[in-house]
Amino acid sequence: MPKKKITKAVYLKWYEDMLLWRKFEDKCSAMYIQQKIRGFLHLYNGQEAVLAGSLFAMNKGDKMITAYRNHVQPIGLGEDPRKIMAEMFGKKTGTSNGKGGSMHMFSKEHHFYGGHGIVGGQIPLGAGLAFGDKYQGKDHVTLCYMGDGAVRQGAFHETLNLAMLWKLPVVFVIENNGYAMGTSVARTANHEDIWKLGLGYEMPCGPVDGMDPVKVYESMQEAVDRAREGGGPTLLEVRTYRYKGHSMSDAQHYRTKDEVAQFQAKDPILIVENVIKDKKYATKKELEEIDQRVKDLVNECVKFAEESDFPDPEDLFKNIYTQEDYPFITNN
Repeated sequence: MPKKKITKAVYLKWYEDMLLWRKFEDKCSAMYIQQKIRGFLHLYNGQEAVLAGSLFAMNKGDKMITAYRNHVQPIGLGEDPRKIMAEMFGKKTGTSNGKGGSMHMFSKEHHFYGGHGIVGGQIPLGAGLAFGDKYQGKDHVTLCYMGDGAVRQGAFHETLNLAMLWKLPVVFVIENNGYAMGTSVARTANHEDIWKLGLGYEMPCGPVDGMDPVKVYESMQEAVDRAREGGGPTLLEVRTYRYKGHSMSDAQHYRTKDEVAQFQAKDPILIVENVIKDKKYATKKELEEIDQRVKDLVNECVKFAEESDFPDPEDLFKNIYTQEDYPFITNN
């Protein structure tokens, strides 16, 4: 399939989408400090180009699955951001009725299958989604994301082996943001080119500049096309960077402020904004209008979440068993 043209409309959508994701998560950070969001909170700030480029390569019906840095992906796929914020607040109007929270986002309607708190737990599940599509003869591809730390799990290697054996329509995407929690890649292996792990399975693989949505899209489109045409999986190491800590409780002693500033100088939102300005795709006023629209939407998300109700106590017993009259549990 020929690559899609990256037009003015695409750049403007990327800009607005990435700005929404960034401001949405900045607001989540503020709400966490106010203890309106509880538990753990892992932010995606800095990695937005990975999602923007990936979405542009996907077709309707394609699936996505990831780890616990998972708030903005369902928004990008079309889920109502108000429901995502409500889920963060633990409210019944959330995507999982307040039962999943920050680490367990899910949207069956938009083909987003989590949101998984077990490190590497989503990798075999991603291959399973792809297996299901192939078994049923569906023309869909699954994008399966993981952090650089997850590749040290045995399930990663088991999954790559079977995915190649069965030529599954799946793209494995390592979002290498430099640190597995607070441990750099250099301290966990004798080489830093994680993509080379695919070579042991003769799987097409390679590194990708994860700060530029164009570069992400180009590599992703090639991998998605290969999968859709029956060529099997691809392993991509998308080199990105997170500006915030691993989670809100991370003191970030493992890196310097200068290092963070170095990557912020090539912020993916800034890269897209500069193209828009250079090509005169939008005026300063139009960009300000986008910014205001995004701010208004984020504030609306918080208002919706705050005004929603918490789940009722009896909701604890719902959605546990498929069988409504399951005989081995009572509500008292």
